[in-house]
Amino acid sequence: MSPPKREGPRINEEIQVSEVRLVAEDAEQLGVVSLEAALQCAADAGLDLVEVSPNASPPVCKIIDYGKLKYQEQKKKNEARKKQKTIDVKEIKLRPNIDTHDYDVKMRNARRFIDDGDKVKVTLRFRGREMAHQDLGAQVLERVRGELDEIAKVEQMPKMEGRQMVMVMSPR
Repeated sequence: MSPPKREGPRINEEIQVSEVRLVAEDAEQLGVVSLEAALQCAADAGLDLVEVSPNASPPVCKIIDYGKLKYQEQKKKNEARKKQKTIDVKEIKLRPNIDTHDYDVKMRNARRFIDDGDKVKVTLRFRGREMAHQDLGAQVLERVRGELDEIAKVEQMPKMEGRQMVMVMSPR
């Protein structure tokens, strides 16, 4: 049974070449040396011989602490993940005969969501006899689109889904 494949660069005895270009821990170039001499230098320093550029001719190896290298790479990966912004879909629910103040509050929230980089799903719910007046609902959604036009674009045009009309807007 062969040993399990390891992620990352080859270290110490895993390196299978006769000569390597050696770089010391303080980034000093030590030139092209035999693998045995490079391993001996690493052992004398109490560190690992890590293959940093395997495709070069001869491969470039550096004398460093492998555990510290892995730790720093993990830290870099976590930092990159922390800076990522996930785009959420925030929902705003309206009614066809919404009052002006309620409408203004909903629009203020929609603006805030879009400024934060989130998508906004505008849902207009019809109840009972309101289903006969879907044109009023379409006018409300058109008004929303007009107000948010400078900061958002319509990703999904208004369409009926059962008893509600849905429109999705995303930041420009």
